[in-house]
Amino acid sequence: MRVKVDLESDALYFRLSEDAIKDSEEVSPGIVVDYAKGGKVVGIEVLEVKKRFTREELSTFKVDLPT
Repeated sequence: MRVKVDLESDALYFRLSEDAIKDSEEVSPGIVVDYAKGGKVVGIEVLEVKKRFTREELSTFKVDLPT
Protein backbone atom coordinates (compact mmCIF):
# COMPACT_ATOMS: atom_id res chain seq x y z
CA MET A 1 0.00 0.00 0.00
CA ARG A 2 1.20 3.51 -0.79
CA VAL A 3 -0.05 6.88 0.41
CA LYS A 4 0.75 10.05 -1.51
CA VAL A 5 -0.02 13.63 -0.52
CA ASP A 6 0.28 16.09 -3.41
CA LEU A 7 -0.26 19.62 -2.12
CA GLU A 8 0.25 21.10 -5.59
CA SER A 9 -2.73 19.19 -6.99
CA ASP A 10 -4.46 19.34 -3.56
CA ALA A 11 -5.02 15.58 -3.41
CA LEU A 12 -4.38 12.61 -1.14
CA TYR A 13 -4.17 9.16 -2.73
CA PHE A 14 -4.27 5.73 -1.10
CA ARG A 15 -3.00 3.08 -3.53
CA LEU A 16 -4.20 -0.24 -2.14
CA SER A 17 -3.07 -2.50 -4.98
CA GLU A 18 -0.82 -2.33 -8.03
CA ASP A 19 -3.56 -3.81 -10.25
CA ALA A 20 -4.38 -1.77 -13.36
CA ILE A 21 -7.16 0.79 -12.94
CA LYS A 22 -10.13 -0.02 -15.17
CA ASP A 23 -12.73 2.42 -13.87
CA SER A 24 -13.15 5.31 -11.45
CA GLU A 25 -16.19 6.60 -9.64
CA GLU A 26 -16.79 9.70 -7.54
CA VAL A 27 -18.63 8.11 -4.62
CA SER A 28 -19.02 11.33 -2.64
CA PRO A 29 -18.08 14.93 -3.45
CA GLY A 30 -14.29 14.95 -3.78
CA ILE A 31 -13.87 11.22 -3.05
CA VAL A 32 -12.90 9.08 -6.04
CA VAL A 33 -12.57 5.31 -5.92
CA ASP A 34 -10.48 3.50 -8.55
CA TYR A 35 -11.42 -0.05 -9.52
CA ALA A 36 -9.59 -2.89 -11.24
CA LYS A 37 -11.22 -5.44 -13.51
CA GLY A 38 -13.82 -7.36 -11.53
CA GLY A 39 -14.62 -4.44 -9.23
CA LYS A 40 -11.65 -4.74 -6.86
CA VAL A 41 -10.86 -1.39 -5.18
CA VAL A 42 -7.29 -0.39 -6.00
CA GLY A 43 -7.18 3.24 -4.94
CA ILE A 44 -8.98 6.03 -3.13
CA GLU A 45 -8.40 9.70 -3.92
CA VAL A 46 -9.41 12.56 -1.66
CA LEU A 47 -9.57 15.93 -3.41
CA GLU A 48 -9.29 19.38 -1.80
CA VAL A 49 -7.20 18.04 1.08
CA LYS A 50 -6.14 21.54 2.14
CA LYS A 51 -9.78 22.23 3.03
CA ARG A 52 -10.27 18.86 4.73
CA PHE A 53 -7.07 18.43 6.76
CA THR A 54 -4.44 20.55 8.47
CA ARG A 55 -0.80 20.20 7.42
CA GLU A 56 -0.13 18.50 10.77
CA GLU A 57 -2.86 15.92 10.13
CA LEU A 58 -1.38 15.19 6.70
CA SER A 59 2.11 14.74 8.12
CA THR A 60 1.02 12.25 10.79
CA PHE A 61 0.14 8.77 9.64
CA LYS A 62 -0.88 6.03 12.05
CA VAL A 63 -1.41 2.37 11.27
CA ASP A 64 -3.25 0.19 13.76
CA LEU A 65 -2.16 -3.42 13.33
CA PRO A 66 -3.67 -6.31 15.23
CA THR A 67 -1.53 -7.66 18.03
